[in-house]
Amino acid sequence: MDQVREVLRYHDYAYRTEQTYCQWIRRYIYFFGKKAHPRDLGPSDIERFLSDLAAKKQVAASTQRQALNALMFLYRDVLDIQIGSRTQPVRSRRKPIVPTVLGRDEIKNLFRHIHGTHSLMAGLLYGSGLRLMECVRLRIKDIDFDRKRIHVLGKGDKWRSTILAEPVIPLLQNHVSRVTDLHRTDLQKGYGQVFMPPALARKYPEASRETGWQYVFPAKKISADPRSGVERRHHVLESGLQKAVKTAARKAGISKRVTCHTLRHSFATTMLEDGINIRTLQEIMGHADVKTTKRYTHVMDNDISRLKSPLDSMDI
Repeated sequence: MDQVREVLRYHDYAYRTEQTYCQWIRRYIYFFGKKAHPRDLGPSDIERFLSDLAAKKQVAASTQRQALNALMFLYRDVLDIQIGSRTQPVRSRRKPIVPTVLGRDEIKNLFRHIHGTHSLMAGLLYGSGLRLMECVRLRIKDIDFDRKRIHVLGKGDKWRSTILAEPVIPLLQNHVSRVTDLHRTDLQKGYGQVFMPPALARKYPEASRETGWQYVFPAKKISADPRSGVERRHHVLESGLQKAVKTAARKAGISKRVTCHTLRHSFATTMLEDGINIRTLQEIMGHADVKTTKRYTHVMDNDISRLKSPLDSMDI
């Protein structure tokens, strides 16, 4: 497992990905009773493990695919064994997902019960369509107040731009000002470094102390980096906002299952209802395939009474 971590870090995998891959590899080893080294197992054994996840554990298709990716990494990059596409496990059924969406009145009621920094973060999820971790990892340099844009580093390390809602701007400006003061204090105490992607850290060794690279939502306390052991201020834990949103939904009397991702779904659906082009929405949401964006057409409010027939503009 130390070797797995070493290779993951050599390839600059995210810490969360490292944790996930290590978890799946451990489960794979334990599945065979810790009696065999992975190099002594093969495609048929991978099939057994993945099929068990689908048939007995009944995991989602995305979870089974995540386990497969972890094992492919183990064999290809760590053990240097080519498995290829020889594995044909029992596949988990891909269930059609209809996103949970809140109406405008429900959103207003929800925000009455969220306060402070959590209210600002939730405003970015709903007002800009950010994913939870995109919001948590947002850096000061990524906010363009003049052009009312947010530059987001999303899945697959792909950049995109999304809108910055007017009501959020003054609140966010005041918040960034306080974060800047906090960073100045950290520098005076001999801290002030922030985590940087390894390649950028090597190229710009002083950038980690610059204000622009600091997290918009920093943690309250300085802590040791789990990989390097360097003491610095990380971003806030996502669990705080998750709890705040669930608590607010309960207090607001919303019976739907509300999560942080529900706010992103609601953003997309409302934008479609307001007439945005679906391709533009795809870019704003950071979807690789427009089919993902089209899911929201099934839950949007299609008011046929507002539509006009093409015949209305003709004299016949």
